[in-house]
Amino acid sequence: MELHRSSDKCLLCLFFCWLCHDISLRKVNLRRTQQLSRTRMRRHGHLQGHRNKRGWVWNQFFVLEEYLGPEPQYVGKLHSDMDHGDSEVKYTLSGEGAGSIFTIDQITGDIHALVGLDRSEKAFYTLKAQAVDIHTGLALEPESQFIIKVQDINDNEPRFLDGPYSASVPEMSPTGTFVTQVTATDADDPTYGSSARIVYSIVQGQPYFSVDAKTGVIRTALANMDREVKQQYQVLLQAKDMGGQLGGLASTTTINISLSDVNDNPPRVFHLHVPESAAKGSSVGRIQAYDQDTGSNAWVDYAIIPGDDGDAFDVVSHQQSQEGVILVKKPLDYETKKSYTFRVEASNAEPDSRFLHLGPFKDSVTVKVSVVDVDEPPVFTRASYVMDVYEDSPPGIIIGSVTAQDLDPSSSPSFSVFCVFFMCFVFLFFCLLLV
Repeated sequence: MELHRSSDKCLLCLFFCWLCHDISLRKVNLRRTQQLSRTRMRRHGHLQGHRNKRGWVWNQFFVLEEYLGPEPQYVGKLHSDMDHGDSEVKYTLSGEGAGSIFTIDQITGDIHALVGLDRSEKAFYTLKAQAVDIHTGLALEPESQFIIKVQDINDNEPRFLDGPYSASVPEMSPTGTFVTQVTATDADDPTYGSSARIVYSIVQGQPYFSVDAKTGVIRTALANMDREVKQQYQVLLQAKDMGGQLGGLASTTTINISLSDVNDNPPRVFHLHVPESAAKGSSVGRIQAYDQDTGSNAWVDYAIIPGDDGDAFDVVSHQQSQEGVILVKKPLDYETKKSYTFRVEASNAEPDSRFLHLGPFKDSVTVKVSVVDVDEPPVFTRASYVMDVYEDSPPGIIIGSVTAQDLDPSSSPSFSVFCVFFMCFVFLFFCLLLV
């Protein structure tokens, strides 16, 4: 009796397990049937009043520029969650380059590029894709827009657009003084890789100048460059992409740099001589102070330093030639004073206060004016003579004498004696005529 009861209980448990399993299977089949029905209705456009949810799935699309492979270049794959792999969905492509540049496999959604592309001509293409029912052509999902970006390769070298360049910097500038800034452009994509990352370097022009590798700013690298020693410099500047790494493309340009003048040199003076016949106020001659600066920086003022023999002369500055014109201030006489010695000072008319520590910005020189002798006639020792003579005095008798003196040291004494006797003879002759 107990054995029969246990068997009944086991049968009852088995019956309940079978019943639960059957109910679960029916629920699963019902869900599958409902989902399939919804899918078919959505494909045929019969699901009214229900908003379709977009179900696109694709990779980020890039295409390598200037692709030269034998086969069309694979770009990416379009896929909709409406596509269950049963070839019931067809993909369409429209927009920039659709059909001519880009093509799509209508069943798999694979996109290929048919031609090589140049990013510098067009960086990206905007297209639209849509999934439609392969039988009815009705849209299964709203049209979706996407972009195919042309991926850059390093095919453009940096370019200097305005070279060659010219610049100027004052002479005697300290190290690090700004000279100019020169930049190059690169047509490659600056947002991708290092194709457009430019590094600057000086190929020719060191050690005088340096360049900032990132900005292209050129500065002096050597202090106190002197314009009077060398005025013009030529710098060969290189711009290289790929951050300057091996394999980067490069180009060069020339920068002509000149040193502008500053007032950093004192003047220099020459010497001169003058004849004794120069009249008072007349020009004796000119002296030149040599200043290596230019323009107003080379203007010179001249002055005679008081003392010595300078009171016999004066000096004025000639504005155009920047020469010192020496004038006669007092009469000159070779027999009285054969030479004059005085000092002339030349100084900058407009000194630059920044460089006074390099001075002094003036110079002086000893001027020796040698008075040149001029041949002068003899001079009687007296302005007039009074002599007495007896009447009836025979010719040739000496009644007196007159004397003349020639102060020129080169004159012959015999000439003076001859002149004296000649004048005495003439005097006696006139006396006889009067008697």
